[in-house]
Amino acid sequence: MGDIHLIELQEQSVAGVRQRIRMDEITTIFDTRFTEVLQALRSAGVAPAGAPYARYRGGVGETVDVEVGFPVTQPFDGSGDVVGETLPAVRAVEAVHEGAYDSLRQTYEAVERWMGEHDLKPLDQSWEIYESGPESDPDPATWRTRVIFPVTGPQVESR
Repeated sequence: MGDIHLIELQEQSVAGVRQRIRMDEITTIFDTRFTEVLQALRSAGVAPAGAPYARYRGGVGETVDVEVGFPVTQPFDGSGDVVGETLPAVRAVEAVHEGAYDSLRQTYEAVERWMGEHDLKPLDQSWEIYESGPESDPDPATWRTRVIFPVTGPQVESR
């Protein structure tokens, strides 16, 4: 895991599919819904503007409210289950997880500790940006996931 730090994010138009699922279905939704979003974008003549993401709203328990999709360069009108959304402009804590997804929990725990040490409170959502993964290289050692928690609290130096 790389260092943990504060960043300022600009608003980002995205296209995605949102649903509540059981946690044991998470890999299935990624496999099917990312493809669905790409097909909707292609049909609309819109290209993704970056790596895929998953946004989580509220708490994560046995089920999770998750949206998966891609950033786009312009607002997306939607098609079927794929809707246009916006990732908000926010101050956020960011960590880069390098490696397999099954060890992401350790990165989350480190971020939660760091936020506590800096008196920062997470807002009601977080997201992951999958900069590289199994689709780009089968070796998990090369996978890179940005973990982002929008926060509120005292001013801590941003990068």
